Amino acid sequence: MSHPATERLFIYDKKESMAMTKFVDEIDYDELVNKSLRNVVYYALKIVEEQGLPGENHFYITFRTDFAGTIISKNLKIQYPETMTIVLQNRFDNLVVKHNSFSVDLSFGGILQTITVPFDAITYFADPYAKFGLSFEREEYIEDDASQKLTPQEQVSNEKAEVISIDNFRRKL
Repeated sequence: MSHPATERLFIYDKKESMAMTKFVDEIDYDELVNKSLRNVVYYALKIVEEQGLPGENHFYITFRTDFAGTIISKNLKIQYPETMTIVLQNRFDNLVVKHNSFSVDLSFGGILQTITVPFDAITYFADPYAKFGLSFEREEYIEDDASQKLTPQEQVSNEKAEVISIDNFRRKL
């Protein structure tokens, strides 16, 4: 009998593989790693959606407010025109995790508001209790400015690739 989390992983990966039907000229390993690391955020939020925050875990999530699909109030958009950081710790409600985004009810200045954040809008995710953090950096964040996107030739760098050990991110006991 398989573990329920494994079954969900298979289902999620199956959906992702269905989207990978186009032909590619080369494998973009940076993008594959980014997708895999965003899955970490997805599954961490999914755990919280299903059972609440375990123990002392809590999340800091920084995201682009100008990313397509991000939904925040006009007042928050004025206050945070590009990026915003939220904390999921003691006071949040109605966390709903979907395939490409999550939504949550948070209080801002005593006013309860629902925000929706696409996973691709996230630039930073951390769980300080677990001493775990992920940083996502991309050039294609602005929703309306297509000129910001880089061509594959512009993305090529002459710098050597750096191999990073996953052991650096594991929690030490």
